Amino acid sequence: MRTVYEAVGGEDGLFRLARAWHARVMSDEIVSHAFSHGFRPDHTERLAAYWAEALGGPATYTAAYGDETSVVRIHSGNGPHEEMDRRAIACFDQALADCGLTGDEQIGQVLHDYFAWATTTTMLRYHQSADQVPDGLRIPRWSWGGLVSETG
Repeated sequence: MRTVYEAVGGEDGLFRLARAWHARVMSDEIVSHAFSHGFRPDHTERLAAYWAEALGGPATYTAAYGDETSVVRIHSGNGPHEEMDRRAIACFDQALADCGLTGDEQIGQVLHDYFAWATTTTMLRYHQSADQVPDGLRIPRWSWGGLVSETG
């Protein structure tokens, strides 16, 4: 069975999705606030590598950029932001359409579910302080049936 990573077009497909999502959020008056402090010039490449690893692709993000702890710390300590999360998810769904990934209902739903879960769970878990994020977190893996357990 193909991985979600393979079904989305591998590295190239996820780069297109990351680029489309980033363009959408930068034009959204609420979500773009998250980037008001600036962002790395390689943000799109890093995001695509992170999603690739999470969706069954190579562990490029972990090898080149860091672990889940570093990602969660960047997104932590900002308090709850439900409206921003809703809009980020809506931008993701629009980016799926921009990339032609809504034609296959299963892949569109799996990607939506992954992004919504990551946005409202792992990236929000430590909303009070980035100092609460433990060391050594691993990037959660997502497959056709949802979150893949560490033991299975």
